This record gives sequence, structure tokens and C-alpha cells, in this order.
Amino acid sequence: MFEAHYRQVLRFAERRADDGEMAKDVAAETFVVAWRRLDKVPSGPEESLPWLYGVARNVLANEQRGRRRGGRLSARLRRTTSVAPTAPDHAEGVVTGIHLREALATLSARDRETLQLIGWDGLDAQQAARVVGCSTRAFAVRLHRARRRLESALAHTENEEQHGTLGELERELGELGAGVRLKGRRT
Repeated sequence: MFEAHYRQVLRFAERRADDGEMAKDVAAETFVVAWRRLDKVPSGPEESLPWLYGVARNVLANEQRGRRRGGRLSARLRRTTSVAPTAPDHAEGVVTGIHLREALATLSARDRETLQLIGWDGLDAQQAARVVGCSTRAFAVRLHRARRRLESALAHTENEEQHGTLGELERELGELGAGVRLKGRRT
């Protein structure tokens, strides 16, 4: 299972983690959880990958909560001590420069995750529904709405910056492997 799915789980974590090291930690912890719960891991590869994505999603959420708690603690300590402040970490401030990434950033976390599970992680609606813990029908509705909001955000970004056409943005989507449909077409 590790050899078959590690790279996919790592890519899943890299797209969602704050940095590469965090992604590696999340992928490793995902397989530790799988090992501990081996009796709960679905047997088929079509079923085990979505299960691993669900575990990775939970591990990532735990890691991010821990970092937020650590950040709050650091802020509280800085207020109570006279230690010189350290330079801020600019890893999260990476410039996207691509309309797709700008448009995705305007979407809710739920919409981004919905689009990423289908477009970037290559899951079908049934598998993605298992990852987020809802019915296939509910996920299909969520996906439809997320696609509409992405298309609207792309059009808004295009109008604001006067760059290219929707067709050019769709080509960018295809180059990024997003695999989302705009205006009824699959990129």
C-alpha cells in the first residue's frame, strides 16, 4: 500500500500544506495511522486511496491546529518577554502570478478542496465524497457550485487585470492539471 500510494498522498499533502516539510510529515503520519488501523483500511486500491486522503486531510488539520496554537503561544510569549522579534516567515506569501491560483484563492476552503479532489487528485465524485464525509449526490452538488464560483472568479480576475480570454485561462487550467470544466468543457 505504501509503495502504491505514497507519491499520491504526498502530492495531496503538498498542495494543502504550508511547506514541503509539513507535507512530508503529513504523508508519513498518514501511513503510520494506516498501519495502526490496518484492519480498517479498505482492501481495494480504488477504495484505499480515498481512505488515505481522508486520513491525510485529518492529519493535516491536526498539524495546522497545532501550528496555530504554537503561533498564539509565541505571540503571547513575545508580549510578556523582551526578546527581539524574529523575521516573519514569508513561505506562505508566495506570489501566484497565475489567474487560476488567484481565482482559487478567492474561493472558500470548501470549494478549493472540492475542486482539488476532482481536478488535482484525480478522484471521481464517489471517492471524493468519501474523503470529505458526505454522500455522492451532496458532493456532486458541491462540485457543481464550486465550478460555477471558480468560473465567476476567473472572469472577475480577467476583467480586473485585462489579461487574456477565458480560453487562455482554460489552457492554464489544463497545463496545471486542474481538470475542471468551464462552460461545459473539460480542460
